[in-house]
Formats: sequence, structure tokens, C-alpha cells
Amino acid sequence: MRITAQARDMVYGRGAAGIAARLELETREEWRVVTTVEADSSGHLLDWECGDFHRGLYRIVFDSDRYFVALGLQAVYPDITVIFRTIDEIDCQIQVAIAPYSYSTYFGVDG
Repeated sequence: MRITAQARDMVYGRGAAGIAARLELETREEWRVVTTVEADSSGHLLDWECGDFHRGLYRIVFDSDRYFVALGLQAVYPDITVIFRTIDEIDCQIQVAIAPYSYSTYFGVDG
């Protein structure tokens, strides 16, 4: 199973290049950091294929504050957290559209 993500900057209508994000897994009612990455030039987070993912509860935390400050903007959501459950052994993709005052998410599967 693979987990991929993409962050889209809705202010400029492009991928959120360089946004930092961390992938976490819930284990015994606490969150364990799996890995931390930065998005590529198109906003994709692909470099966290760091092992075997399995069924469970995951979350991706996007550092929107640092991203928007670097663009000279302020964000009311300093972190954008997307919590999702993987149910079957299928590839899943998380998409997040971000702006300083809003965000929207989408969960898709391949397979």
C-alpha cells in the first residue's frame, strides 16, 4: 500500500511547492511520527514511501503557517491536519487545497 498527497495553493492556483508535512500513525491512542517531508515543485508529497504501510489511522499535518509566511501572508490555520483511515490494502491519495483562511480535503483510492 502507498500513501501519497498533494497540497494545492488556492491563492496562486498552483501546487504548494516546499510546504512541509509530517505523516503520523496512531498507535495505542497516541500519534507516532512516521516521516517528515517537503512537497516537490508541484506540491506532491511522494518521498515518504519509507516502509510498509498497513491498515490504520493516519494523519498528515501540513505546516501552512511557515508556507504562507514565506509568501508574505498570514494563515489563520497554522497547521492543517487531515486524519484518515486506510481500510484495505489499496493505494490512497490525500489532496488538500489551502488558502490563508480556508482549506478543503479529498481522499481518493487507486486499486
